[in-house]
Amino acid sequence: MNTVSTVNGGIPFWYAHGGTPVPREPLAGDTSADVCVVGGGYTGLWTAYYLKRAVPFLDITVLEAAFCGHGASGRNGGRLHNGFAGRGRYARLHGHDAAVRLQQAVNATVAEVVRFAADEKIDADIHHGGTLEVARNPAQLARLRDHHSVEIAFGENDRVMRGARETAERVRIAGAVGSTWTPHGARLHPAKLVTGLADAVEALGVTIHESTPVTEIRPKHAVTPYGTVRAPYVLRCTEGYTAALKGHGRTWLPMNSSVIVTEPLPSSLWDTLGWQGRETLGDLAHSPVYAQRTADGRIVLGRRDASYRHGPAVGADTATRTPPATVDALRDLLVRLFPTTAGTRIDHTWSGLVGVPRDRCATVALDRSTGLGWAGGYADCGVATANLAARTLRDLIQQDSGQAGPTELTTLPWVGHTSRRWEPEPLRRLGVHTVRAAYRAADRREAAAVSAETDRLATWADRLTGRA
Repeated sequence: MNTVSTVNGGIPFWYAHGGTPVPREPLAGDTSADVCVVGGGYTGLWTAYYLKRAVPFLDITVLEAAFCGHGASGRNGGRLHNGFAGRGRYARLHGHDAAVRLQQAVNATVAEVVRFAADEKIDADIHHGGTLEVARNPAQLARLRDHHSVEIAFGENDRVMRGARETAERVRIAGAVGSTWTPHGARLHPAKLVTGLADAVEALGVTIHESTPVTEIRPKHAVTPYGTVRAPYVLRCTEGYTAALKGHGRTWLPMNSSVIVTEPLPSSLWDTLGWQGRETLGDLAHSPVYAQRTADGRIVLGRRDASYRHGPAVGADTATRTPPATVDALRDLLVRLFPTTAGTRIDHTWSGLVGVPRDRCATVALDRSTGLGWAGGYADCGVATANLAARTLRDLIQQDSGQAGPTELTTLPWVGHTSRRWEPEPLRRLGVHTVRAAYRAADRREAAAVSAETDRLATWADRLTGRA
């Protein structure tokens, strides 16, 4: 496979043709607002959007360290789906019915994002074709069947289980022995969505300052090198970059996720692959893959790698190059999944940060005593969860300010959840790399085995991380 001309790092492929948007002005000094949103990604911008539409007279300011969509919102794999980080734990803490309500809210959020883009006339290459999760060996198939049953138990009665032949009729993945499909998924172009979202927010009268890194958040204050924004409500919407804020180095783990994008594939090659439904893809590996077929006929494929950034390295200028070994691993994975892509050029690769809580539970909250709010910890399920979080923050602020009472969203079980902090270094780094190595080894062993049992290394890692 030719990678001589592969672009590695910098702005992701999603911005490669149109370039990054014209930068907005940075903060010019101390100022005030009714609400200050820290972070110009999906969570922060959608929060500003829904809040301004609900309460038009609010003075809302968004502060972004680089440009809107620089982080995960502009460099994800473009998979909008109904996964949610921590649902099983929320079921144990709050009961099955509460977790069912949460899942139903996430399901509805997929349609909400599609509706939002249509209403705002944002052409984000959205194709509402659902999400297909595939098993490629006996152990994955056993987990797939369990996963399908669990999703049905959480109210997803429109989910469909498919065998090997039916899966191949949808998309021909080498070695696929089964799949489960949900209609609650869509392909999209991340940068087009976040750029259109930022424009829609600004058109409502929200002030956006880019190139304005926030170094500290405290009650009623967002501190930057260029001045401080004072506001009764300050909302932290920084996901994988949260560790750069003072006092938050151990709040969420800034884990790398890496992506490759092929050249446009000829129609003859697509004939060998199928994938006419343009479903977004995932699998049941312990280090799962995510993939989509783009509007211009490329394959985008990614997976979380084994590294993460910490300390001063976590900022708007965090390096986005993908390590050569990771590029090789993703390229090899592409060919294993789709053997006819051997020899296809990889046009672009990059990496970005996702926020991973210690208990893997996404959360949204507003501290009524301080006016500080936050949302994040989405792990690999950020696009839909960010929209749900934004609408929840809107409702929480309206409730706190006396403009409305509790809503269906404010009573969901993830509201107000607190995850314990990550271990200090070097224990954290040692633990993370040990767990990731265990999952990768388990995937290799399961691929070579005929047993339907999950590998014991993965079982051990699940217990250690709290997945089990």
